[in-house]
Amino acid sequence: MIHDVRSGVPIDEATVEALGKLSEALETTERARGHLYSFHQLTGHADLQLDEAVEMLRAAGHPEMADIVTSELIGRNVLPDRWTYQVVEEYEDGYYGVFADVERRIRERLAGGRRHLHEARMKERRQKP
Repeated sequence: MIHDVRSGVPIDEATVEALGKLSEALETTERARGHLYSFHQLTGHADLQLDEAVEMLRAAGHPEMADIVTSELIGRNVLPDRWTYQVVEEYEDGYYGVFADVERRIRERLAGGRRHLHEARMKERRQKP
């Protein structure tokens, strides 16, 4: 049985389940955040690779094609007025930060801040002889 650390009072099954689902949702958001960082880094890397493509097009005798890449792709915004770092910052400040804060506040209120109660309960059940 899982107990609130501060009061020693047992935390009911429904609360543990609800906190587990909230934690799972935060973990999914963490994964999405990682993919967003991958998007940011991969897009930036591709933009830098365009410099080489431009050089190679010019060296191969295609300056007009190099100019198209330079004028239409290099440094281009991925969204209106935004580079990927700005998308990441807006996600961090406008969604992820709020999500993590809400999860933490609810966990503090209902479980004394303890994390992974659902998993702790599962460990206890699975390790019983």
